[in-house]
Formats: sequence, C-alpha cells, structure tokens
Amino acid sequence: MAAACSLPRTPDLPTLHTKLQDLLSFLRGALAISSAHTVDFYTKSIWQELVDLPPESVLAALRKSAAEAEPREPLPLGEAEAGSGFTDLPKIFCETSQKLLSVEAFALTAKHYSVQNLGLCTPFEQLLTALRVNKNQRIDENVKAIEFMNTKKSHEVQAMSELICSIADYCGLKQVIDVGSGKGYLSSFLSLKYGLNVYGIDSSNTNTHGAKERNRKLKKHWNLYHSQLRTDANGLPLKMPKDLQVQKEVKCKGDSESVQRSRLGNQDMAADVLPDFSGSAISIRRKQQRNLLAQPVEEENLCFEDAFSFIDFLPVDAIEPTSSQVPDTEMSGLRKERRNATSKARDSSIYSPLTSFITADSQLHDIIEDLEDCLMVGLHTCGDLAPSTLRIFASKAEVKGVCSVGCCYHLLSEEFEHQHKGYAKEKWGFPMCHYLKEERWCCGRNARMSACLALERVAVGQGLPTESLFYRAVLQNIIKDYYGINKCEQHVGKIYSKCSSFLEYVRMSLQKLGLDESKVSEEIIMDYYEKYKPRMNELEAFNMLKVVLAPCIETLILLDRLCYLKEQDDVAWSALVKLFDPVQSPRCYAVIALKK
Repeated sequence: MAAACSLPRTPDLPTLHTKLQDLLSFLRGALAISSAHTVDFYTKSIWQELVDLPPESVLAALRKSAAEAEPREPLPLGEAEAGSGFTDLPKIFCETSQKLLSVEAFALTAKHYSVQNLGLCTPFEQLLTALRVNKNQRIDENVKAIEFMNTKKSHEVQAMSELICSIADYCGLKQVIDVGSGKGYLSSFLSLKYGLNVYGIDSSNTNTHGAKERNRKLKKHWNLYHSQLRTDANGLPLKMPKDLQVQKEVKCKGDSESVQRSRLGNQDMAADVLPDFSGSAISIRRKQQRNLLAQPVEEENLCFEDAFSFIDFLPVDAIEPTSSQVPDTEMSGLRKERRNATSKARDSSIYSPLTSFITADSQLHDIIEDLEDCLMVGLHTCGDLAPSTLRIFASKAEVKGVCSVGCCYHLLSEEFEHQHKGYAKEKWGFPMCHYLKEERWCCGRNARMSACLALERVAVGQGLPTESLFYRAVLQNIIKDYYGINKCEQHVGKIYSKCSSFLEYVRMSLQKLGLDESKVSEEIIMDYYEKYKPRMNELEAFNMLKVVLAPCIETLILLDRLCYLKEQDDVAWSALVKLFDPVQSPRCYAVIALKK
C-alpha cells in the first residue's frame, strides 16, 4: 500500500474526544426530547413536561431558522481542530425544570453539532484524487452505468463502488467482501464493472438465492458474447444472422405465456438483472416493443443486434481481444495464450453470493475458503452489523481496509441500556470507543430511532406524517383509559393508510390488538378526537424538534465508530466521508479505514 501520509489529513483522536465532550454537554439536556415516544405524547403530557413555550412560537421559530439557514462549506480541518468559536452554549434549557426555553438557540446548537459543520468529513472528491495518484483506473471510461436499480439505489451503488474500486487499487487488493449484500446490487456492480472478486454475504437465504440467479443469468450472456467474439478472427463487429434474429424474435413472441409465469415467480429478479441499453448500440427486442420501458427486462428473451457493443458493459479484461494484424501462423498460439489469460481474468472477477449470519466473532476462513487479503464493505448494514464489520476489520489480519455505511440505528444493541436486565453480551453495537464506554453513555432506543429521521428531506418539503402520528397518540389515550394498558407490547402497524377516518382507524387498531371494541362507542371515540384535535400542533412542533436534533444523535454514533478505529494500533488512516446526497439517501456517511 502507498504511504498513508499521501491521503487527506483527518482529525486525530484528541480532537475527536473534544468534539465528543462538547456534543455530550448539549445532548445531556436535549436527549429527553429525542427519547420521548410519540405514542405516549398525550398520555404522558410530554409537551408540558419538556417544553416551556407555546407550539405556535416553536413552529414559527423553526421555520424562520430553516429559512435563514444558508448552506455552508464544511470547516477546514485546521479550524475544526482549533475550535470553531462556538464555545459558550446559549441558555437553551431551564436549569431547574430542564424544559426547553429558546428554540432559536436549540436550532443553532443542533446545526453546529452536525457531522458536516463540525468539520469531521473528508471530501469525497479529494479522497478519490488522493487514492488515484499514479494509478490507472481499472475500468474503461466508455462503460455505461448500469440502470437496473431504482434512482436511490443506483445513486448509492455507483458512488460507493467508485470509492471501493479506488481503495482496492490503492491497497493492491482484488478480493472484496460485501457484508449484508442483500440482493447483490453493489456486489454485481463491483464484479461486472470493476472486475473485482466479490463475496456477497447475507443472512437471508432468499436474498442469496435471488442474487445467485441474477448472477447466473448475467454470466450466461457474458459467456455467450465472449464465445461469439472469439470466433471472429478478423476482429470485426459481429452481426447476428438475419434469420437467427428473426428466429429469436419469433421465440420471444412464442414464449409470452412462459415469460409471464416466470415473471410471477421471479418478481425481484426479473426487474433487477440487466441494464437498460437504450442509449447504446445494443437494441433489445421485446415481445411487445410498445411496453419496452413499462415492463421489466426478461433476461432469457433478450435479442442483441450488435453483440460487439456488449463489450461496453463488461470490464476491459473480460473479453479476449482479437486482431487482424497477427499472422495466421502465430494466431493459434496467441489465441491459446489469450484464452488462458482471459479465463484467469474471469475467474478473478466473479461474484459469489453466500449465506451466513455475521457477528464480530465470525471466522471468515470458515465462510470463504480462498480468503486472501481483502477489503470489507457494507452498504446500509443494519443495526449491529455495521459495528461488527468494523470489529472484524480490526481483528482479522486479512482484512486490509473497510468501507461501511450503516443504517437502522434503532436496532443497535446498547451496553448501558439494559444493565438491570442481566444481558450477557460482550460486544455491543454502541458504544464502541473507550471514551463513551468510560462515560457509560446511553442514548436509548427512541433517541436512536429519531436519529433515523431525515432533516434534509423535511427541509425540501417531504414532511412528517403528522396526522397518522396524531391518530396513534390519541388511540393510546383511549387504550389507557378504557383498557387499563399503559404500554402496548403489540404494534398497530401501517393501518392509517387503509383508513378513511379516525373512527375507522380506532376500530381497526382495536381489532388488531385483540381488544374488545364494544367498550368504546362511536361517540366516545369522536369525543377523544375532538378533545385532542386543537392540540395537534403540539405534536407537530415536538416532532420538528426531534427532526432538528436527529443529526446530533447520528453524529454521536458516527463519532463513536471513528474514535474506535483511531484507537486501533494497526490502523494507518481512518475517516468519515459523505458519499451520497442526503435527500436521496439520508444515511449518507461512510466510515473508512486502512491498515498499516
């Protein structure tokens, strides 16, 4: 690996500890807001307990703060280490009651403690430039982006795969382990576009089977066009014989019913397998051309007019080159040599889906027989899988680098959350670093759940579902008053979208919870609705406070992971990188580290 000093400078451990100390001083007062559950909003009088302001003024202040907020560049590292001048916290909470006093100060402070504003992030483009110093990108510039994913997934996969390939090249690695690989989108992309040897590990057999089937069909087309190109001794673009093309078109039409049956059995696979080649020289003929864009592509029934163009989709070393400039006497030997070289290239750029439940103690050699020096990655690894990925990186000599984007913070296990219940666990999802362990810091599930809220989406008008949250909070009051249940162990679920009124919502919810509907009449239900409807703005204002605070909780979790990596003796370089547009993909930060 090249010297780590050539990579961008990142905050050191003492600097991160200072950031953590300041953040915790704010969260000690603010955490009660994140920890409050919306379901209990009216039963526990949460607004009266935590906010000493009218909801109208809170909403007005938050709207004003959002309107006045100007996008700012991340702090330069030197300024971030020296401190941004934000030292004396305004008086946000009452010292005696701990109630919120100043919304303006609250919003300003919450914004300050976001990842971006603390100057913790290494710019994506700066990192790519550093990783590619004196390195040639392993993929042809003409390769088109795969478009077999939705917009969000495509955005994530393309950005992350570009970074992963750059890290792999920088470290001289060919093998990648994709943890929590799901349907294999990232793994397939890394294998096909960048020629990496990828092992995709997922705990779901269904996901693994679907990924294997997609991979099988892709390899079928890969091998088909590879063999066709090899038969062209003159290196000319191959055209399918006209009669073969017509025959294939007839077959496509004749297979209409079987295709429909196949689509029913492979709903996930059919839509996700192949790219849309509408912008290239390849023309895909379907049984119904008028539905070309409306229906998912069926891989088994593709007809390519120009097989040579398929090279644009494959890695540059995936197809055996041909040449008309080589004398016939030398052609046989060269063909054999190229065929062997191409076979090795194909063998080293494969995607192998595997099923295994990964923990921090997983033995990679038991899962991957030909394990070698590798890069471990994870795109939106859920709950404890993200910290487990970092721990495997730290403990396994073969794992030379890690690139992890976590999600589902509410599913993290917390060391100091359930101490009184006697949980027997050694490696918790949070906290990971020594600093927070010594603080015995606990967020709690509700606060971690609020960290998943998307401030950027709310800011662009994708608001919170206030009415559905209001329905659930009022329902809880009915349950408490008429059934004597203070906490429901069962979840109501997504009933709101199926209901046309609050009355119908309550009836359906009581049925799902197995409660006797006859205890509450229609009149009683509507009385509750009318009683609390004027207070719906309290719930709206409170949820907006939680949204504003959400980035601070995420900052704490990400800082914990980065500090953990900085504590490892054999880690040469580690950083946080903003990979995605947070409006498209709210969990947009990658934790990256390389070993010495």
